[in-house]
Amino acid sequence: MLLENLISMWWITLVAVLAPILALVTRRTVPDAVWLLAFGALIGPHALGLAEPTESVEFLRELGLGLLFLLAGFEVNPRDMRSRQGRQAALTWLLCAALGFGAAMLFVGGDVQIAVVLAIASTSTALGTLLPILKDSGVIESPLGRSVMVHGAFGELLPIVAMSLLLSTRGSWQAAIVLIVFAVAAVATVAIPSRFFRHVPLLGRSFAAAANTTMQTTVRVTFLILVTLMMLTAVLELDVALGAFTAGLLVSSVLRAKNPEHAQEVMHKIEVVGFSLLIPVFFVTSGMEIDVAAVLARWPMLLAFTATILLVRGLPVFLREQWTSTDSGLATRPERAALGLYAATGLPMIVAVTQIAVSSELISETIASVLVTAGAVTVLIFPLAAGQLMRRGASTPSADGSVPASAPR
Repeated sequence: MLLENLISMWWITLVAVLAPILALVTRRTVPDAVWLLAFGALIGPHALGLAEPTESVEFLRELGLGLLFLLAGFEVNPRDMRSRQGRQAALTWLLCAALGFGAAMLFVGGDVQIAVVLAIASTSTALGTLLPILKDSGVIESPLGRSVMVHGAFGELLPIVAMSLLLSTRGSWQAAIVLIVFAVAAVATVAIPSRFFRHVPLLGRSFAAAANTTMQTTVRVTFLILVTLMMLTAVLELDVALGAFTAGLLVSSVLRAKNPEHAQEVMHKIEVVGFSLLIPVFFVTSGMEIDVAAVLARWPMLLAFTATILLVRGLPVFLREQWTSTDSGLATRPERAALGLYAATGLPMIVAVTQIAVSSELISETIASVLVTAGAVTVLIFPLAAGQLMRRGASTPSADGSVPASAPR
């Protein structure tokens, strides 16, 4: 068993090394996450069969998923979510979800549960996947970058909540009560240690002083909260992504209130841990579940779902930015179109919701492969198209001859 796990992990780590090399060779035109998925499909049981999703590998995959959503929660500023722009972004997602559900009902002939799966999958935003792309392009601190963060926050959080409510084996009221119980427990999980250190200041100062030593106290506490909330969601039969995202959101809020610079430092350390191994394991193992032959046999469905994502998620974001006041600060049409493309980029949530749907026997593994591949296509094409739009907009000077502030470097 040890040898089997090590062989699979050897291939996965080899892929984790090759993917960034190819991403750099292609000047990041093809993102690292897409290479990880593609290589995962190649070495997986549906192709060469070099690696197997063993129980140990699956556990590492869950930790990778948790770290990806933890970092997404870290990047979100709760103040932005409560602002007028945040409220407008939440309203936009609800509109997208209604459109996605309506479109899905037409495709599946009125099967409500499958329509819910397709609606959630088509309206999510891959905030964790977009973060490195936004940072590399230099737009993360611009109005466009902040808008992507706000829409991405709701594009991560609201699909998770919808998934927990609508795809649960419990009734709607029971699921809502469970969510409330989880929210209270999550706040308590973060608040109790915070209050403890506040009431024992000597221990608090000692913990803070040891944060950059081999003890890495703050990071260890963060991982304790992450695992605690992931365990709580598993006990309550919720998706672990909800626990991970909530952990990032709450820990980030506490750290930012005390020391914003330390919050950034902690996030950087978690990025090192996550993007070195565990997050690549998540993407590679997600690719291992893709049956390429079955996907190619259903290429019309692949194109249709990719187009649906653009129409029910990207287009409404663009039109609301174009026709209504959202306080985003986006002044040009290319910026608004780029925001729509970024918001329509989805992958991790598509993987999560299709996993639940397959385990509940709502959809087949073949359809799940098609949906995940469509998510990979959005990661490959939509950010690239958004970058091209911004470069084209930057090359066209405004009326005063200046270059738009959110033009990528």
